[in-house]
Amino acid sequence: MSSQKQQKKLNILQNKKICMLGFGIENQALVKFLIDKKIDCEITICDARKNIIKTQNFAFIQKYKNIRWRLGKNYDKNLTDFDTIFRVPGYPLFSPEIIKAKKSGVEISSPTKLFFELCPTKNIIGVTGTKGKGTTASLIYEILKTCGKKVFFGGNIGIPIFSFFQKIKKNDWVVLELSSFQLEDLHISPKIAVITNFSKDHLALSDPENPNYHKTLKNYWDIKINILKYQNKEDYIILNKRQELRIKNQKVKSKIIYFDKSNLISKLIGNHNKENIAAAVEVAKIIKIKKDIIQKTVENFKGLEHRLEFVKITEGIKYYNDSFATTPEAAITALKSFDQPIILLAGGADKGSNFKKLAKEIKKIVKFIILFKGRATKRLKTEILKAGFLKNKIIQVDDMKSAFETARNYSKKDDVILLSPACASFGIFKNYKERGILFKKEVKNS
Repeated sequence: MSSQKQQKKLNILQNKKICMLGFGIENQALVKFLIDKKIDCEITICDARKNIIKTQNFAFIQKYKNIRWRLGKNYDKNLTDFDTIFRVPGYPLFSPEIIKAKKSGVEISSPTKLFFELCPTKNIIGVTGTKGKGTTASLIYEILKTCGKKVFFGGNIGIPIFSFFQKIKKNDWVVLELSSFQLEDLHISPKIAVITNFSKDHLALSDPENPNYHKTLKNYWDIKINILKYQNKEDYIILNKRQELRIKNQKVKSKIIYFDKSNLISKLIGNHNKENIAAAVEVAKIIKIKKDIIQKTVENFKGLEHRLEFVKITEGIKYYNDSFATTPEAAITALKSFDQPIILLAGGADKGSNFKKLAKEIKKIVKFIILFKGRATKRLKTEILKAGFLKNKIIQVDDMKSAFETARNYSKKDDVILLSPACASFGIFKNYKERGILFKKEVKNS
């Protein structure tokens, strides 16, 4: 989009009543952007956290006169008061308040939606999938950077897209990791789209600060394919070969390229990472990046924190942090990545998952399991016992220190101690990142 068209779109927001529904990093970056662009509008920040002003530094908005705050219990009431609502991905579109606001003529938007409407370059690569999207998007970014392209990276990975928006030029590249919650109301698709894989996830409420979920598996899939829904015949969709049958029911206008597993030399372990690499390689081929650059980047790529991350080897015991594995499917993938005996740290908050397949895999591969307390843990333990796993090889703990010490006590040379919980973290831990950080801290201090 030209700067003139961009400004015209932004001018629509002038003198309007704007609601920032949820004040996570995406909406924080958007507010800063609107202030920098001198958009004269009334901004109301609506957030469930009543102490957010005391606990965070919002120096960038202190001088802006048209800021209002609506915090605490009734933060999302009376949304019909606004002209436009920018919701964070954690706030559900199916909420009665959003539905009521939409019916009354309020525009429902999001930072991701606005980004696609305003972005000055069409060279956008969007990566989604139940798992692997962060690793794949990061590798694509590294390949483009290595070959000398001007490239920006953000999205669900934790880098808000409006934090770098004003630096983007017409011929630059943008790589975005996109969650289903960022895709669900998108009406523009990226030039190159990637779906790494697809399995059950986000089908029940698990995070008290992120109440969004998908009501059915079909609904989840329909939202995922928004990434390709608005592509044209000049665009590309890179798809896992396992989704070939599923995609046949969709009307796809763009060129479809399937990927399987890469045989390139890599530091990443597991067949799932071979698939992630294969997806990134297909994107690089479309952009016509030289083979030697692709190979070199793949070989040097260390992967992402909390995704089957190698932490340390000590006394012949290897430690891996896979805290990002919040579903049974992700934990199964991690378990299948090893040939050595495994001591598994698992359990936690409930996402409505079915643990039967995981329990069977645990019976085959795991020598001892340590469970964190949580709503899902009882169900997980029941399935593990049903699968024939011995009761005296299961211990439940209340914190990471106890989990680590127990794992050490039952381990010996050539074992793998693996944190791959198959559940959300809430209850004991703030999020999966804190869970992973605490695990690594225990390992490194041992």
